[in-house]
Amino acid sequence: MALTQASKEGIWVRRFLDQISTVGGEGERKAPITLCADNQGSMALAKNPEFHSRTKHISIQQHFIREKVENEEVQLQYLPTGDMLADLLTKALPREKVERFRRDMGIYEA
Repeated sequence: MALTQASKEGIWVRRFLDQISTVGGEGERKAPITLCADNQGSMALAKNPEFHSRTKHISIQQHFIREKVENEEVQLQYLPTGDMLADLLTKALPREKVERFRRDMGIYEA
């Protein structure tokens, strides 16, 4: 579900920026939106178009992300849990990780 929501947001932002941008031509092929995820199972389901009996319960959301991956609008990339930069904004972390993630995000002390 998180991959689907993230892809919908990424697609919306891309379309919004395309509307306000003066760069690029109409119908120009865009690079896919890269989504980083730490759940290899959900990534495998999104990339594999085969129907599995164990995935009967998968909702329309799963089919949405699968379609976007097939159409090359979204690209999924595995990123281990320990390397998720968003954790800086969502979790309590040890000082070392806070410093590393802060630097990786380009945020420096005044």
